[in-house]
Amino acid sequence: MDGVVEISVMQLGKVYLLLLLVLYVLSKAKIKESKLLFIGSIRMTVQLFLAGIILTEIFKMDKWYFTVIYLMVMITFSSRRIFKLNKYLNVKFKIYIVGSIGLSVIFLIIFFVGYVLKVDVLNPQYTIPISGMIVGSTMNGIMLGLKGFKNTLEKSKLEIKTLINLGVTPKKILKPYVNDAIEMAMIPTLNSMVSIGLITLPGMMTGQILAGTLPITAIMYQISIMIMLCTSVTISIFGSMNLGYKTLFNEKGELFLFDEV
Repeated sequence: MDGVVEISVMQLGKVYLLLLLVLYVLSKAKIKESKLLFIGSIRMTVQLFLAGIILTEIFKMDKWYFTVIYLMVMITFSSRRIFKLNKYLNVKFKIYIVGSIGLSVIFLIIFFVGYVLKVDVLNPQYTIPISGMIVGSTMNGIMLGLKGFKNTLEKSKLEIKTLINLGVTPKKILKPYVNDAIEMAMIPTLNSMVSIGLITLPGMMTGQILAGTLPITAIMYQISIMIMLCTSVTISIFGSMNLGYKTLFNEKGELFLFDEV
């Protein structure tokens, strides 16, 4: 198979012309998000080029500690994104979220890269891109779960307060909402697993095929990645929610969430 066709700066500039079509649609639909589209496209471009430059140097130097630092940066920025959109979270809840993301990434990298592929777990060529996919998917899952959890609590304030007045413990009250949040966080990943292959060809598989990898090899990697993403989202959201919701009430059984939500 031929190698991938390289894209020049001029060719990339032509791709940006597609954003004019997006702007036109936004204008016709009277959606005032043109500024966000502009900022988003600029940030995406700058961030990806910076990532490309940094990863090129990391691959050249091949030092394990640069891989560790890059993983820490990914986890830190993904956590900050979660916290920014969920300002009601307390410190302990945030710690559980960071811990859940970090542990799921470490576990899956050791399992897949070290145990399945039998490659050095700190090999940047494998660990960084795989970790990036895991962290990104996990971040989206947790944000979706937290959003559903918050919205449900807001809609159920009166019901929750009534149950508390009747003597029902906060743990029993909040546990069903936690389970609903976990389910909501997992649905997109499960839907992706259902549609992948027939309806969609995912990015990693497409990229490998474009790079000249045999389709069957790309398929094997993609199946592995999808299973890991599902596992990561499940572990992270389960750990975050089941540990985090317990920080919303004290030992006396008093809820202190509603002032923040």
